Amino acid sequence: MFIRKNSAALLLTTLLLTTTADKSLATEKHSVARVWNEALLHAIRNDYARPTSHARNLFHASAAMYDAWAIFHPPASPYFLGRTQANGFHCEFSEQQRNAFINAGTSAEQRQKYVEVTLSSAMYHLISHRFEKSPGATSIRIRLNRVLNKLGITVNHNQAPTLSSAEGLGNYLAQCIIEYGLQDGSNEANQFKNRFYQPVNAPLNPASVGNSGMQKPDRWQPLTIDNYVDQSGNPLPTPEFLGAEWGNVEPFALSPSDSVLMKREGHEYRVYLNPGQPSLFTGDSADYAWGHSMVAVWSSQLDPADGTRWDISPASLGASASLPESDDLQNFYQYIDGGTKQIGRQINPYTNEPYAPNQALRGDYTRVVAEYWADGPDSETPPGHWFTILNEFVLDHPDFHRQYCGTGSALNELEFDIRSYFTLGGAMHDAAIAAWSNKGYYDYARPVSALRYMAGLGQRSNPSLPSYHQHGIPLLDNYIELVYPTDPLAGNDNRQVGKIKIRAWKGPDHISNRYENNAGVGWILAENWWPYQRPTFVTPPFSGYVSGHSTFSRAAAEVLTTITGTEYFPGGLAEFVAKQNDFLVFEQGPSEDVILQWATFQDASDQSSLSRIWGGIHPPIDDVPGRKIGIQVAERAVRLAATYFRGQPANPSNTGSLNVADNECAVIATHDE
Repeated sequence: MFIRKNSAALLLTTLLLTTTADKSLATEKHSVARVWNEALLHAIRNDYARPTSHARNLFHASAAMYDAWAIFHPPASPYFLGRTQANGFHCEFSEQQRNAFINAGTSAEQRQKYVEVTLSSAMYHLISHRFEKSPGATSIRIRLNRVLNKLGITVNHNQAPTLSSAEGLGNYLAQCIIEYGLQDGSNEANQFKNRFYQPVNAPLNPASVGNSGMQKPDRWQPLTIDNYVDQSGNPLPTPEFLGAEWGNVEPFALSPSDSVLMKREGHEYRVYLNPGQPSLFTGDSADYAWGHSMVAVWSSQLDPADGTRWDISPASLGASASLPESDDLQNFYQYIDGGTKQIGRQINPYTNEPYAPNQALRGDYTRVVAEYWADGPDSETPPGHWFTILNEFVLDHPDFHRQYCGTGSALNELEFDIRSYFTLGGAMHDAAIAAWSNKGYYDYARPVSALRYMAGLGQRSNPSLPSYHQHGIPLLDNYIELVYPTDPLAGNDNRQVGKIKIRAWKGPDHISNRYENNAGVGWILAENWWPYQRPTFVTPPFSGYVSGHSTFSRAAAEVLTTITGTEYFPGGLAEFVAKQNDFLVFEQGPSEDVILQWATFQDASDQSSLSRIWGGIHPPIDDVPGRKIGIQVAERAVRLAATYFRGQPANPSNTGSLNVADNECAVIATHDE
């Protein structure tokens, strides 16, 4: 329990601002909250690739900024200061102490300075603590000091947290969150390590042939990779399962009633928003085989040399079909053609003009999509990616109006940013908890393991053909076939005859120079199949079910839809340009400029989900349940955040559900006029 005793009779004259500037400390272009959010994203890009702990960092930092603002803006209620969390942790801060700070700011300008110094001090100390052991610690510290200098604020790193100044208050708030984080179930003190989880399968080395060592094909298999490099570009020993017990972390808006305790191998796992078990190899393996085989089929679409062109504008790739039930996935995805059934969006509601065609080579589009959403080297990880989308595609858009939930008067920049970060941060934190609670319990296999294993058994399609096995991989003309004696893959003395071949991305061994050539698509032995990833990474170090990308992205899309009051990006169109031969990181490409376009937040989210199938990371069974969980996470986060803005924080179990069309999150503005 975090309790600090301070004199209740704080003298207003002792509230000292530590600043060297008389003017507002926010930069000319952005609010102080945005400046510090960008500093946090920089820190994440320079840390290890840990989407779970970084979703937590994004939420805790957003809550710190929210508290620094809320203290001075009643009726808003702080999240940490003066409140007891669900696990009994208390951060002492009395109403009398709060009123002393409020009354010290006799003008809106002075109150703004108090907010900026408190917020900056809190963020400086919190980020410094959370990233002190980061491989990029030096760069991160330089950035933090640069931000302070730019804002004209002096923060003493060694100053004890007190309630006698705005700087001290920020330090006190940061210390509160730091101590909370050491007992919130994340095991931060032990570098977030699992306490009891152990994999049941022996590791697979993707550079070797096949997967004969897999004993339980329903379960996750670790990888042994020479010169392993994580998604942030950090060389590491081959990692263990990241966040297998993340369901134990205290959430934001998820309630105990959203979870169930599940037992496996003598241990309990708390599973949130449980979608039920995925298709199993040991059950009706037909669905298991269908889903993983679709990943192999889509791998054939990763070569621009095939000349196939798609219209990738919102007119064609927009307005996806409704999410299906888990037993109807085969009617949702286009197994051969790729993607899902979409009706398109004909008219941009902002311009009242049709969306113009946007032609791209399919093999460029699929590779760019896989890379853009992969969050590889120098990435802010999937939850941070959505903060970047909020910052760059929404907040920076010249036509965007800061009306929270799209109603009422416009808020000032700082208040809208604060509210948005707090709500999105809470949703990303809960998305990580929900997704990884399922990943840890269900411990589901990845395609690289499943495809190689099934192909090693043989083919399941025809008992009269060679290599038949009832649990083998299904054959499909032009995509998954048997090797016959006349086949170029038959090898010396026909030693490969009877094996399975796949027409797919040929893998890293076919890339001699990533700046000059790409692997292309061709027939390869299934025992050598690779996902479309770097050979030093191959696949994320945790199980597949459910997809983190699908959960994060759909939750974020729902949050942005609600807090902006529209499903559309500002102006009805957002774009990202992948320049010719200057975007892909492990092979040459794209062969020409590719312009990714999204009309709505959900269109972007849908693309993120599908990117993981083209990337060879997830079968479809991981995708749709993740999207559905994301919707539920967003509903709870938006509703609970609104209760804090109103000054009537609710227990998460009483927040109910929120349809994204509702305007209940539009609360009375508290901004200074």
